[in-house]
Amino acid sequence: MTRFPQPSTTNRFLADHMARLQASLWHWTGRELIDSTLPAVEQARALFEAPFILVSHDTADDPVFNYGNRIALALWEMSWDEFTALPSRQSAEPMEQSARARLLAEVTTHGFITHYEGIRISRTGRRFLIQDALVWNLLDETDQPYGQAAMFSQWTFLA
Repeated sequence: MTRFPQPSTTNRFLADHMARLQASLWHWTGRELIDSTLPAVEQARALFEAPFILVSHDTADDPVFNYGNRIALALWEMSWDEFTALPSRQSAEPMEQSARARLLAEVTTHGFITHYEGIRISRTGRRFLIQDALVWNLLDETDQPYGQAAMFSQWTFLA
C-alpha cells in the first residue's frame, strides 16, 4: 500500500504522485489535469487547492485511498490521515458497492470512463451524488498498474 503524508511544501505537495496522475490521464485521454508547463511543485500545489475533487487509490486487493485534494477531504468530512486509511469501497454505502465495483472493472478494462455518476457517503453519513466524473487507471513509470483516480466538480447532497 502506498501511503503518503499530507501534501505540503516539505513533500512538494506530492509532486511525483501528481505527475503520475497527470501522465496517466494524458496516456488514456490526451487531456491534462493542469497546465503541464508549470513547475511540478506548482502543478501539485494547484491540484491540492483545485476547485474540483481529485482522489486516487492504490492497487491493493482492497484498494485504499492514497490521495484526496483539499476539497475532497472537506466533501468526505475527513482529515488526511482518515481519508488515506480508508478502503475506497467504504466511500460508498454497502448497497452502492456492487455498482462501484462494476465501474472500477470497466475502468480497468478500458483505461478510463467519463460521465460516471454514483452515490458516496461522508464520514458523518452525509450522502452525495457524484456527477459527471472522469475515472482513469494510473500507471507507474514502467506502464504497470499503479491504482485508479477520479475527478469531478459536480455533486449534489441527498436528503
